[in-house]
Amino acid sequence: MRSHHYSITINWTGNKGTGTDSYRTYGRSYEVMGDNKVIIKGSSDSAFLGDKTKHNPEELLLASLSSCHLLWYLHLCSEAGVIVTGYKDAAKAVMVETADGGGRFESVTLFPEVKVKEASMITRANELHTRANKLCFIANSVNFPVHHQPTCVAE
Repeated sequence: MRSHHYSITINWTGNKGTGTDSYRTYGRSYEVMGDNKVIIKGSSDSAFLGDKTKHNPEELLLASLSSCHLLWYLHLCSEAGVIVTGYKDAAKAVMVETADGGGRFESVTLFPEVKVKEASMITRANELHTRANKLCFIANSVNFPVHHQPTCVAE
């Protein structure tokens, strides 16, 4: 079994001069940095005093699931002779807060809208979502279900 190692740096940028002296006075903003990569500006969800103009961790987890599925799906389609010419996913997640102030994701649903070269490819294109989910590294790492409601059309 091969192993892959990843690293990322998170830099908190929300110190407004007094640090965390009070729950309401510090900023929730941070930067996600990787070697030679664009910096992602993040914050907590606005429901938790974050900046709604920045990506929050919950959205980034959803983006990880959606993009992992996309990449596996494209791989499988290319091997199966299914020519994908367009792909868009409006993924949705449900997270619930727990009595102790924490929370957890209950589920994620991906809504891939796929465009293929020919109508004869639609059935196989739809079938490959199941295999992509089974192989997705991120979907295999979470403890909640990842559902799919794909649609597929020909050019």
